[in-house]
Amino acid sequence: MNPYENLPDKAFWKKSVSSKSMFDISELWDPKFPLNANSKVSTFGSCFAQHIGNALKSRGYNWLITENPPVSLSLANRRKFNYDVFSARTGNIYTTSLLKQWTEWAFNRKDIPSEIWEEDGRYYDPFRPVIEPIGFKNSEELRLSRKDAIEAFRQCIKKSDFFVFTLGLTESWKNARNGYEYPMCPGTAAGVYQENEHVFENQHFEKIRKNLIAAIELMRQENPKLRFILTVSPVPLTATKTDKNVLVATMESKSVLRAVAGQVSNNRDYIDYFPSYEIINSPVFKGAFFEPNQRNVNPAGVDFVMDHFFKCLSDKYGASLNKKTLSNEFSSSSVFDAVCEEELLDAFR
Repeated sequence: MNPYENLPDKAFWKKSVSSKSMFDISELWDPKFPLNANSKVSTFGSCFAQHIGNALKSRGYNWLITENPPVSLSLANRRKFNYDVFSARTGNIYTTSLLKQWTEWAFNRKDIPSEIWEEDGRYYDPFRPVIEPIGFKNSEELRLSRKDAIEAFRQCIKKSDFFVFTLGLTESWKNARNGYEYPMCPGTAAGVYQENEHVFENQHFEKIRKNLIAAIELMRQENPKLRFILTVSPVPLTATKTDKNVLVATMESKSVLRAVAGQVSNNRDYIDYFPSYEIINSPVFKGAFFEPNQRNVNPAGVDFVMDHFFKCLSDKYGASLNKKTLSNEFSSSSVFDAVCEEELLDAFR
């Protein structure tokens, strides 16, 4: 008798992986809690997080949106102006420190910075640099929009049953004098890079972990019933500021994020982890879910990930909602390209 003799098939590579077609591999997730049609779910994070909201909507789940577009805005312009991308109009939140920063702003733990970027008579938000494609018409309009986004983010935390966050990057840029963080290096999407003012940091495991825990604990102070589902974006870096090859930098970054997500979720019953990163990047799936550029996840990959998400929920809890067409906007994962601010870095290669 030994400890391995009575383990289930999923514990063994041969039985659960190598003896199966990659499309028949199952039991990759054992969800900690059920989601139902009435559960209010907020989604934030990196580019890949956008697919989760779209999938929730297309299957009839309650994807919570707290910052709605003007009623006269067309469907095409809603995405152009970054509505219905995340639950609030925050833009990409790539790092756990950015998540903590938004949470501190939302609950008045930190002052909201006054910094604004001006270029050719248009105004840009350093913390949402591409939220308005051609910038705001004046600084007051920008400040009001930023205030609305922070309030909408606050409402997501207060109203949600589940908060889904996709960890995307370890590399970050901050203001040396004031300590706050930017989602993009100034001078890329907008603004002007200043060497003495804008500081690069490739965040280490412990800092990422502490910031994630701090953000989650602050949210649960305001909403004690809030539960979390963490994922790691499978999308490689567009570029790296480290001295490493971008492939090596990508694997290091994603490995650190995966380790953080695993440790945080393993130690708390109100935090779960869903393996979208593993499904897309595991050698078992032979790179089949990437576009030819080997970076963007193709629609088949997105569908495969989300179908697994909902199947695991159904298998464990029995509550299943079929994928259905609610509108042209949300009919499938292929109807839109994810808004990914980091991709702008490719223009500087």
